[in-house]
Amino acid sequence: MVITIIGLGVIGGSYGLALKGKIYGAEINGIDISEETLKKANEMGIVRRSAIYGSEESYNIISESDLLIVCLYPKKIKEFIQCYKKSFKDGLLITDTTGIKGNFINNILSELPKGVDFVFTHPMAGREKKGIEYASRKVFIGANFIITPIIINKEENIEKIKEIAKTMGFGKISMVNPYEHDKIISFTSQLPHAIAVSLINSDNYNMETGVFIGDSYRDLTRIANINEELWSELFIDNKENLIMAIENFQDELNKVKAAIKNENVDELKEFFVKSTERREKL
Repeated sequence: MVITIIGLGVIGGSYGLALKGKIYGAEINGIDISEETLKKANEMGIVRRSAIYGSEESYNIISESDLLIVCLYPKKIKEFIQCYKKSFKDGLLITDTTGIKGNFINNILSELPKGVDFVFTHPMAGREKKGIEYASRKVFIGANFIITPIIINKEENIEKIKEIAKTMGFGKISMVNPYEHDKIISFTSQLPHAIAVSLINSDNYNMETGVFIGDSYRDLTRIANINEELWSELFIDNKENLIMAIENFQDELNKVKAAIKNENVDELKEFFVKSTERREKL
């Protein structure tokens, strides 16, 4: 089995490390736009063959691949397929790692050649840093893995992706409609990032804040260390769902604000009890 990872950043590199030596007889290759990244991937022993995106060798690698793991930003994936689709062999399986699915899937399907199956997935794991030097096989251990199947997917290919996810160490593997995925992710992933960014940017004290922080501030703002290119794209492409999530959050925050303003201790206690019960259920 020939597996080729497209985009050897922190996620693509982590995929390579997590798969290395785990699938008997598999050859893992890599394609990236950066020569330095490819050099590091070879030094780390992640890939057997590698090539610069768009090079003649990259087309050769693609043409021999049985599985493509595309670790690119959403808009770049369509460009990738347009660039390489004439090199896809019949029966090729493609999967992705993107954090949005609905409209993105429709754009991909319009470019996908016949005989190629694209099983869309979302590994719910990552790191704040970007670049292959921050790749780690440990990042996926016990993490959630979401598959958003579409009607044209072959059952055997969905099962193959499930097995690969298990091999990499993922914990719970779920399947959900692409549009339901985007609605849920706007709340569980994108809203927390928006809150973290807003929280750390609201620091107007102009003092050495770091001296005064504890675990609460540290934990809440960890994901404020954010990849601006990727997350700008994710926020905009899922804006309807995310705006609704932000507005619902604002409503709840306003309730807490009003209770504080009115010195309503009983109401505050109700909020705290409710949040504690919900958090423990998670």
